[in-house]
Amino acid sequence: MTILGVSIWIILFFIPVGIVAGILGTVTGLSSLVSYPALLYFAGLPAVSANVVNKASLMFNAVGSCISSTRELRGHWKELFKIMVIIFFGGITGAILLTALPSSSFTHIVPFFIAFGGLMILLPDKKEVNENTEGALNFNPAAKKDTPWTWLKNIAIIVLTYLIGAYSGYFGAASGILLLVLLTRTTYNEYTVSNAIRNVAMGAANIVATVYYSLFSHVVWILVLPLGIGFFIGGYIGPKIVRVLPVKFIKIATGILALILAYTQFVSAYHVHFL
Repeated sequence: MTILGVSIWIILFFIPVGIVAGILGTVTGLSSLVSYPALLYFAGLPAVSANVVNKASLMFNAVGSCISSTRELRGHWKELFKIMVIIFFGGITGAILLTALPSSSFTHIVPFFIAFGGLMILLPDKKEVNENTEGALNFNPAAKKDTPWTWLKNIAIIVLTYLIGAYSGYFGAASGILLLVLLTRTTYNEYTVSNAIRNVAMGAANIVATVYYSLFSHVVWILVLPLGIGFFIGGYIGPKIVRVLPVKFIKIATGILALILAYTQFVSAYHVHFL
């Protein structure tokens, strides 16, 4: 039995896939470690189509995470809005690039982005090295003098956020880790707050990318629905897990998984094996 050419069993299969990927995404930022390969190997989609379905489904992950993270986001809505706006416009750029360039263009650069994010999340940030966060930046800094150097650093943060949004709209694997690294190293927020902001803000890139794909590309909506349901459930569960797990454990697990994903993507792109 099939629906729009897709087996009913494959459709149902992507609900639990989405739940697992949604939990992994909101805890580590690596939902694509589960959902993207599943779309390639079980649904038989080509790389670009799998990426489009994955991005469209991830919108539901942001919604579930937002509902579940209201405690962490309380008092940070203005900061979240600023980041979402930047990510939104970056996502437009990325979506255009994805449909304009061949899939081979992004498969060769993705491993390096993922590896960078994995290494940076493993390295201690300023708040871990020194409890005094003097010198850290913020999108809405309190009690800081507006010096030219401060303005320059804030502009750099905006540019980096925009580029992360563009990368998310273009491919997106481990883009959540990159934003989390930026937030944990440039704000005064607790890790759980930065993680909540990351989870919801990345939804902006997914929304704009999905709208663009709907207009200028082909979206396999029959797979978006079950995967999106799973992502919503997983996105709701994930923040609750983050509240109880030690931050160091989450960072180590995230970094290791990111490096594993970087290796598999590198092997796939360059057909080179080190192990």
